Amino acid sequence: MAEERRITVAVTGAGGTGAAHRLLKVLQDDERVAHVDLLVSANGRKLAALEFGTEEDPESVARALGATASKVRMLDPADLAGPPTSGSYPYDAMVILPCAVGVLGRIAQGLAQDLIERAADVTLKERRRLVLCLRETPLNLIHLRNMVAVTEAGAIVYPMIPTYYNVPETLGELQDELVERVLQLVGLQHTDRYQWDGTGTPARRAHTATS
Repeated sequence: MAEERRITVAVTGAGGTGAAHRLLKVLQDDERVAHVDLLVSANGRKLAALEFGTEEDPESVARALGATASKVRMLDPADLAGPPTSGSYPYDAMVILPCAVGVLGRIAQGLAQDLIERAADVTLKERRRLVLCLRETPLNLIHLRNMVAVTEAGAIVYPMIPTYYNVPETLGELQDELVERVLQLVGLQHTDRYQWDGTGTPARRAHTATS
């Protein structure tokens, strides 16, 4: 049996929390994943409340994000003594989805104002996989330099830019492909639906067959 994985997921104050909902659903359904730590910043709660039409309190936001399985533990991002502050706390990868540019900048400079940023710092220093799903356009020079800095430190910057060659027709399809690519980056490939074989992908062929 494959080793069970432990993943940290953070949601920060940028649009696109629906993709975080889809990521959490897949992680909860995946038998390879034993535990998920979920951190939602104060601004992340505001965005989730706006996008899902819920209240901003942590419990309401957790429900809106679909974080209902017992394997998911919601942590307080203001608690700088939380488990991910230590390199001895076992987890395999961290995904920040969506990642605000302010969070990107503080990670790039090694500044940790909350548990999300400290967990990212620990992920880098322990040489674990850190995926930052940046949600910002257009990018200014400061953003670009911060992206270079975190990449040099070992992170993967995955901007939430949609692809088009699979001919997506709904927001959900765009989010599904984004989530699948993120899962591949943390070693949890879920489907071959979006894999290019030189002539197309299963998703594109399915669209062509029904159009």
